[in-house]
Amino acid sequence: MRVMRFIVRIAMISVCLLSASPFFAQTAEEILDQVDDNEIYESIIHEGEMIIEYQGRTFMKTFKVWGRENKDSFIEFTNPEDRGTKYLKKDGRLYVYSPDTEQIMLISGHMLKESMMGSDMSYEDTIENERLSRRYTATFLEDEKVDGRDCWVLDLAAIKPTESYQKRRLWVAKDNFDMVRAEFYALSGAKLKEYTLIRSELIQGQSFPMESEMRDLLRKNSKTTFRVINLELNAPVSDRIFSTRNLR
Repeated sequence: MRVMRFIVRIAMISVCLLSASPFFAQTAEEILDQVDDNEIYESIIHEGEMIIEYQGRTFMKTFKVWGRENKDSFIEFTNPEDRGTKYLKKDGRLYVYSPDTEQIMLISGHMLKESMMGSDMSYEDTIENERLSRRYTATFLEDEKVDGRDCWVLDLAAIKPTESYQKRRLWVAKDNFDMVRAEFYALSGAKLKEYTLIRSELIQGQSFPMESEMRDLLRKNSKTTFRVINLELNAPVSDRIFSTRNLR
C-alpha cells in the first residue's frame, strides 16, 4: 500500500513539473499569442539601419522611428541621399513626404505592394497592425532545430481573403518565443518572401528583434538587413509626432 502511494505521489509531482514547463501542452494558438506578445509595447523610439543588397550593389539607409501601440508610427530618413524623406502611418493609412517635391502623398491601392525605399519590404508590410493571432488560424506542424535552437513550426492560414499573404510558416523558438524564421506565401502556394532573425535582445522583459533579414524572392539577388540602434521602449511620445503637419 505504501509502495502504491509512493508511485502515485511521484506521478503527481511529475505531472506538476511538466505542467509548469513552457514546452508542455502548448497549442498552436497559445504559441502564436506569445509571438504577438513579444511585439506589444506602449511606445517605441529607435534609430535604425537598412542595408539593401540588390544585384551586386549595396545601399545603406539610416533613419529614426517613433511608434505607439503598434498602430501609429513616424519614420524620418537621415542618410544623405534620402535625408528629409518621412513616412507617417496613422489610422491604417500610410503617407510619405518627399523633400524633392515638397509634397505629401497617400500610398494606397496597388502602390502598397511596391518596394519601400528599394528594400525587400513592401509598403503593405509596414502597415500591418493587427496581431497575427487575430488574422490567421495556426496549426502545429512539427518540431525543428534552427541554428541550434529548438523551435515549433506553425502553419498559418489567413482568415480573410484580403490578407497580403494567404499563408505563412513560422519557426518559433521554444525558449523565448522569438520568431526566428518565417516564410510568406501567395494564395497559389508560391513562396514570396523569407524572414530570418539574426539577433534579439531582452528589453524590459520582452525579447525584441535587433537585427533581421528579409528576402523578396521575386527580386533576383536581393536581401535587406534591418538593424535597430538605441532602442527605447515605453518612453513618452508626443501626439504631435503622429500628424501630417509633422511630415513637413
